Amino acid sequence: MRSFIINPIVDTDSYKASHWIQYPPNTTRTFFYLESRGTERNWNETVFFGLQYILKRYFLEEITQEMVDEAREVITTHGLPFNYEGWCRLIEKHHGKLPLRIRAVPEGSVIPLRNALMTVETTDDEFFWLAGWFETQLMRIWYPITVATQSYYIKKDIYRFLQETADDPDAEIAFKLHDFGSRGVSSQETAAIGGAAHLVNFQGTDTMAALLLHREFYHAPMAGFSIPAAEHSTMTAWGRECEAEAYRNMLRQFAKPGSLVAVVSDSWDIFNAVEKIWGEELRQEVINSGATVVIRPDSGNPVEVVAKVASILSEKFGYTINSKGYKVLKYVRIIQGDGVNEQSIHDILERLKLEGFSASNIAFGMGGALLQKINRDTLKFAYKCSAVVVNGKLREVHKQPVTDSTKYSKSGRLDLIKNEKNEYETVKLDFDSIQAANSVMRTVFENGELLVDESLDEIRTRARI
Repeated sequence: MRSFIINPIVDTDSYKASHWIQYPPNTTRTFFYLESRGTERNWNETVFFGLQYILKRYFLEEITQEMVDEAREVITTHGLPFNYEGWCRLIEKHHGKLPLRIRAVPEGSVIPLRNALMTVETTDDEFFWLAGWFETQLMRIWYPITVATQSYYIKKDIYRFLQETADDPDAEIAFKLHDFGSRGVSSQETAAIGGAAHLVNFQGTDTMAALLLHREFYHAPMAGFSIPAAEHSTMTAWGRECEAEAYRNMLRQFAKPGSLVAVVSDSWDIFNAVEKIWGEELRQEVINSGATVVIRPDSGNPVEVVAKVASILSEKFGYTINSKGYKVLKYVRIIQGDGVNEQSIHDILERLKLEGFSASNIAFGMGGALLQKINRDTLKFAYKCSAVVVNGKLREVHKQPVTDSTKYSKSGRLDLIKNEKNEYETVKLDFDSIQAANSVMRTVFENGELLVDESLDEIRTRARI
């Protein structure tokens, strides 16, 4: 079977096909920018991530005559005009390389909302229409930015609880939020991109596709880690009457000195499992193993269940009091992976703190809410034209609908700077300037060439809270 690879010319919205003849006569350049226009969530910044992947994956391949011919057949049969001569001219003049300049803030940068994050402009007067054509592909950066931003804000919240209740927050934070989202997304590529965005902030993941993305596109030989863990099938296969044997098998297989092993324990009765099986029948085996056994509840009200499980574990296994005055469980920990989202994480940590438990006692696994329960409107992303050149003159353009002020767009050739107050500010450039003197953007792609190629380590350093 032929591999299903989308022709990059066709990877756009249908209405783009007719836009090249909709611009004013003698248009020679267009300029677009990307921004988050705000959010309903309690966020005031974005974490920029994912452009390097998009550029390497989709923008370095040269346009070929075969692509142009296929695109003409698809688009004209689809009912639209097609700029066949323009695409053929692109091959003739630029050997299929895209005459675009893309500038962007460094990946991992934490930028206040409503600022230009990326700009795209054409570099050849014959191909003014290309910056708009590729909106569809470039706009998809909303997804890794939104995942990275959500992960970042959860990290900030967990870190605050660690600062208040744990001895060494910096040593713990990297593994406090684990990506459980691979099965809950719409495609393998979605899992890879979203999972990679989460790994900007954390190092725990079960989304292995993200590891391959970082290996291929961000120079990270191993971006994240996991541990042996049980699922319901491997526990229920033993039968309810042998529940303890199922848990004992996990200890025998994986509980070694210094190791971690996670065991889902709510297939029947989580509280009986914690109190009678883990806390009594298997207690000494847990202690003797030298491992840390991570108990996983997986149903019920997350706040109530976690609090009760922590209480039972503290009675059965004991605890120490850390330097902040909070209880830290001996031999065992908890991971909550059901009903986990930004709010429930906060509520669980608040409840544990109220009952005297350190945030050291728990980690979280987040699935659909991490990688799937977001969309382009979560951060209200927009990719808009802000300037054109017509008859040799720069014309600033914008939209300003009377029915919705939140959809106002910016005008002019734009750049992002750090001003004299050391604050980010979107500013206008003159006709001939590529960047402002104190720009924080960099030219990352120009005329078919990738100009910036960074590692995950560099990106993580920028995003560090």
